[in-house]
Amino acid sequence: MSAFIRLADTISEFTGRLAAWIFFAIGLIVTYEVAMRYLFTAPTIWVDETARIGQIWAAYLAAAYTLKHREMIVIDLVFRMPGTVGRRLLETFALLVIGLFCFMTVYYGFGLWLQATLRGHTTDTVLALPRWFTDASVWLGFALLGLQVIAELARLWAPGPPPREVR
Repeated sequence: MSAFIRLADTISEFTGRLAAWIFFAIGLIVTYEVAMRYLFTAPTIWVDETARIGQIWAAYLAAAYTLKHREMIVIDLVFRMPGTVGRRLLETFALLVIGLFCFMTVYYGFGLWLQATLRGHTTDTVLALPRWFTDASVWLGFALLGLQVIAELARLWAPGPPPREVR
């Protein structure tokens, strides 16, 4: 089981760092657009859609990384001590809710992605990019999040010291 946890953590680390670089690239291309529009009065047609697609991918890729580092919204008024049974049960419930949402999103998102891919749908923009590219981010991002949920559940109930503290 520890090999699975390490694999999920490695994938989450990679996708989280990839998301950070995507956000950085978005900043660069938006800066480029501002310069082109206001300094050279020659706006581009590709920056808006490219930035939006980058934001979609980066947000979904970062979800598993966020869960791994326990940076999601956490309210711990009652069970502050890590390792207690009450805390573990409460975290298990929260992770199961996230996992259920991931399962539903992957199931239906994959169906929408497959439909868009087989029918050759494109975006309703000037670039007319294939819809499968943007639709894939949803089910893939939630699949990665679901993988990290399973790793966190395994980590939570593994024998040994209590799981890392939520910040």
